[in-house]
Amino acid sequence: MSQDRTVTPKGTPEPTPSVADLEAQERRLVFRRFTHDDAWALGSLLVELARERQAPVAIDIHRAGQQLFHAALPGSSPDNDAWIARKRRVVERYRSASYLVGARFRAKGTTFEESSRLDPDTYAAHGGSFPIAVEGVGVIGAVTVSGLPQLQDHQLVVEALERFLAD
Repeated sequence: MSQDRTVTPKGTPEPTPSVADLEAQERRLVFRRFTHDDAWALGSLLVELARERQAPVAIDIHRAGQQLFHAALPGSSPDNDAWIARKRRVVERYRSASYLVGARFRAKGTTFEESSRLDPDTYAAHGGSFPIAVEGVGVIGAVTVSGLPQLQDHQLVVEALERFLAD
């Protein structure tokens, strides 16, 4: 783990995952297939996890340019939908998690905003959007959460993917 830390809501420092840790998550969290029913089930799991935590998030699942799932929980706002779109575009462009893309730029001593040459009103390399990758196919979409600090958005998506793929 890197030395960067994020403070959790309880005030406990939380280690920030390294680029290698984030890349390992992507290699591990791959689907055999991804259907409309899978999008519903994964989105519903994310809603359940968010409600348990009273997390004020919006949740979105896209596949091949089509929105298959969207939910806005209490406390979320239209700004969360704008963040979802910006983070999802990073996944679609880089074929990697939005948090990992940002981490790769930081590992080079710069930031996504300074070095990507992409419009920050259109793209955001902040945590919360994770690629939906299918074995033998590659990245076909993204699952995105917005409303928490970026590492927590990322971790919520990863936790849901781990649970979903374990079944």
